[in-house]
Amino acid sequence: MSEYVPPDTPLEVLHEDHEIVVVDKPAGLLSVPGKGAHLADCLLARVQVAFPTALLVHRLDRDTSGVMVFGLTPHAQRHLGLQFEKRTTKKTYIARVSGRLEPKLGTVDLPLIVDWPNRPLQKVCSETGRQAVTDWRVMKASAQESRVKLMPKTGRSHQLRVHMLALGHPILGDPLYASGAAAAFPRMMLHSEELRLRHPDGGVGMKFRAAVPF
Repeated sequence: MSEYVPPDTPLEVLHEDHEIVVVDKPAGLLSVPGKGAHLADCLLARVQVAFPTALLVHRLDRDTSGVMVFGLTPHAQRHLGLQFEKRTTKKTYIARVSGRLEPKLGTVDLPLIVDWPNRPLQKVCSETGRQAVTDWRVMKASAQESRVKLMPKTGRSHQLRVHMLALGHPILGDPLYASGAAAAFPRMMLHSEELRLRHPDGGVGMKFRAAVPF
């Protein structure tokens, strides 16, 4: 991993009420603190400055940007956590990947497991991997790159990154899985554009979106 230099950007709140707060996470910022004082700056800590009762529900990778929800009460944290666990939330990501991804629509169904000698990398493993499923749709494509909409059905670590790599189209700027020209971008081109969930107070369906910054 490259040296940790978190972005100095103000907190962007997309929604707040008595139970939840939804923010647009910048790329390059950890979701939760890492080990050591130099990895203390993270989205959770920044959210808790403005919302002291904020509790973690889910994570995005350091180099992924986009929609993240936090519970403001233990009830909200449990309610939302169960939605992620039972896969009733709906997540949509936008990515720029290397090369022309074909066909226009498809599903990757490849089980994933941590690559122990090379952690935190993950790898495909049909014997001991955990089920991981991603739907994709190409929005536009050239010989050099494709812009794709990714809809994960499961929430494995690095799932979208490894699934795109497995198709032969790594996400541009990915510091772990891209190489050569595909790695030479100012950030990883992966953004959590939309999150759909049920509100912890009453269960009404809600949709949150964060504009794609690339």
